[in-house]
Order: sequence, then structure tokens, then C-alpha cells
Amino acid sequence: MPEAVTRTVTNPPGLLASLDPLLRDWLPRQRWFAGKGRPVTGFSLVAATELLPADARIGLHHVLVRAHQQLAPGAPEEPGDCYQLLIGTREALPPRLAPALVGHVTEGPLAGRTAYDALHDTRPAEVLLEALRTRARIGGLRFEREGDQEIRPGLVPRLMTAEQSNSSVVYGDTFILKLLRRIVPGVNPDLELPLALAREGCPRVPAPAGWMVADLAGRSWVLGVLQPYMQGATDGWELALRELAKGEDFGAEARALGRATAEVHTALARALPTVTLGQGQVRQLADAMTERLAAAAQAVPLLRPYAPALRTAFTALADLAADGRTWTAQRVHGDLHLGQCLRSPSGAWSLIDFEGEPARPLAERRLPQPPLRDVAGMLRSFDYAAHAADAPVPGWAEACRAAYCTGYAEAAGHDPRTDPVMLRALETDKAVYEVVYEARHRPDWLAVPLSAVRRLATPDPA
Repeated sequence: MPEAVTRTVTNPPGLLASLDPLLRDWLPRQRWFAGKGRPVTGFSLVAATELLPADARIGLHHVLVRAHQQLAPGAPEEPGDCYQLLIGTREALPPRLAPALVGHVTEGPLAGRTAYDALHDTRPAEVLLEALRTRARIGGLRFEREGDQEIRPGLVPRLMTAEQSNSSVVYGDTFILKLLRRIVPGVNPDLELPLALAREGCPRVPAPAGWMVADLAGRSWVLGVLQPYMQGATDGWELALRELAKGEDFGAEARALGRATAEVHTALARALPTVTLGQGQVRQLADAMTERLAAAAQAVPLLRPYAPALRTAFTALADLAADGRTWTAQRVHGDLHLGQCLRSPSGAWSLIDFEGEPARPLAERRLPQPPLRDVAGMLRSFDYAAHAADAPVPGWAEACRAAYCTGYAEAAGHDPRTDPVMLRALETDKAVYEVVYEARHRPDWLAVPLSAVRRLATPDPA
């Protein structure tokens, strides 16, 4: 086992000033930038670490930067989200790195060099894996490995180009490193839950092999997680669309996916504490959903005609709790959908990406929740897949929803459909979240959650 490598680093003064004008244009165009639609007025540096010398042929800086934005025209700027950037520098970019261009630096310590997103480049990506392999300490960055996990040197990296809210690098079909882009201090569930499940012996979630952390001002910020790469696996979204295009039945896969979900929930309930939700807690849950609905209706006018009927889902839940009904809450995935599930060539399903909904505060994402929150997310995902198909297949989503619930019941011992009030409330809350998300990021998709809103607003949604 190699000893941990410790290295102090010196960052040139004026680094952020040299990058500032380039980042104002580049950062808002990234898929993972959360503040779209609001002008960036400036940046503040949280931390910067030199991983490859700035004057070398290829320079590399790990930068944590907070974007300042205006919430509304004329409003004062406010410090916004903190983002993790891997900034590479070269004298000139080769054509293969043209899509990674951030810009040409004209002032400061990097003047005369070209800045780019270094994850697109082989050498910078290799630096990260080598740091994990050697358990390096570089400035405020800490690279950890799980137990005696072996990481072979020399694995060739490649950046995954699929649209996602973070960035992922695959190393030689052996490991995949997920780099979180929008980061917050504290315990991140994307590391916490897979570690707990691995130690519980749950085979449905790839076990973390290593992770990156920044130690700043007495707090830790999880930056990335290294996990085994499931070679030949297909994510559930791609598989569902493929089967839809061929007119094939997806019921068996949906049923197997339901079983996998229930197995993960059962393992999480064993590994981490559970709580009982009584009248007070359910009232708080219902009130939070009601507040999110009100805010969503304010942000998306198309939602307003349905808001009164949607609110009845939350009122019914609070009324049921007032009559003495209780629920068990536990740690859950938090953002479960077809794209968060992988089917191996052997046919086994795995769940990935336990970060939760990135728009929600970290403390909220780590709260115990009714397991039906994940079920509701998957039911909504079947609806999305059905609408994304080139040729609609009548009844496809409904059949998948039923099969998924059946599979869940087979593994958990109880069917989600036997708790229709909680399920409707959580599915309504999810659809409201989707309406806001699509309105902000993908207006062409807004019709999908709105169709669910119309269904859920009926007195007895199917």
C-alpha cells in the first residue's frame, strides 16, 4: 500500500482576477450551472490549489469559486452557489480540446495562456486518479481510498459527455469518478449512503472506492466519489426508450427495478436510523409541500389554475395524520428516476447517484423521508419516458407503474398502492418540482409534468 503523499502548494496572487472575465461568460453556459437566468456580477475565491505548475506545458488549478448574482433586475448582488472547477492552461489548445475552451487569458499570472475545462484532457484527469491511488494531501485537498481498495496506475481516462448535473470521468472501464460541480460543506449523501450500503452488504449500489474532500475553515466539502465502473451497463432511461421504440413490453424490467428499489430501502433502514412520523411531523411535511406549490405557482403561471386542486393532496395527508395514522421515515435515494438506475448485462439492476435533488438544501436532503418519495419519483419517470417516445404507446406508463409497484411489494412485503394518500401527495410534490425545473431549464419539456398536474388535480387520479 503506498504511503499518503503530502504536498504543499503555492497559488499565484491574482489567479481569480485573471479568470473572472472568462468565467462570467463560460460558467452560465454549463449544464450544471444552477443560477441560469440571473446575471453573474462577480466571483469570490473559496480556495485554489495548484495541481500542475502554471508555467508547465499543461497547468492545472483546482478552484472553488462562489458566483455572485442578482436575484432580480436592480436588486443587490448576493453570494450564490459554490462551484468546483478544474482549470487547465496551455499555450494553445489542440483541436480535440476545442469544446473545453474557457477563454484566452489576457492579464494576471496566467496571461498569454489558454484556459479550458481540464476534465476533457488526459493528463489532468490522470492527476486526480493518481492522487486517489496514493491517498495524497495537496494543500487543502484530501484524497481517500476505502480500506485496501486497489487502484492500478495508468488507467486511461475519458470524460463522459452525456448531459448531467455533475461531471464524470471513466478510467479504463474500471472506475468512474463523479466530480460534484455545485458543492456545499457537510456530509454529502452521495458518499454517505453508498458507504453505509456497502458496509451493510447491499449489492444493489456500487461501493465507493475512493473520494475527494476539501478541508476548509474546519469544515469538509465532498468534491467527488470514485466507484467501480459497470462496463456494458445501460441506464434505465436509455433502455426504456429503446424498448418503447421497438414496441417491446417493459413490464418485467419495471418489476425487477421495483424489487431493487425495495432491497435498497430495506438495507438503508437497517444501516441508518428510522423515525416515526406522527401528526406534527406530517403536518410539517404537508405544509412544506403546500409552500412549494405556492412558490411554484408564483414562478410558473401555467400552474396556477391547478393549484387549488393540487393542494387537496396535501390537505388529505394532514387530515389522515390528524386521525392517528403514522408513517415510518428513513434515509432514501432522494432523486430516483430511470436515469439513476443501471442494468448490467446479466440483467441485475443497480441504483446510483444518491446526491438527492441538488436544488434542495443539504440538511433537507439528509432528512429521513417516507420511502414512497423514491417510489413517486420512479412513477413520474415512467411518465417522462412514455412522453419522450417517438411514437406513443397507449398504456405503457400505466403498465410500468403497476409492474414497478408489484416488484416493490415482492421485496418489501407491502405494496406502495396500499397507501394512496401519501403516494398521491408525494407524486404531486414531485410533479410541481418538475414544472419549475422544466420552466427554467427545458421549456420544451414543460408539457410532460403539466400533463401529470392535470391528472393529479382530478378528484381521483388514476
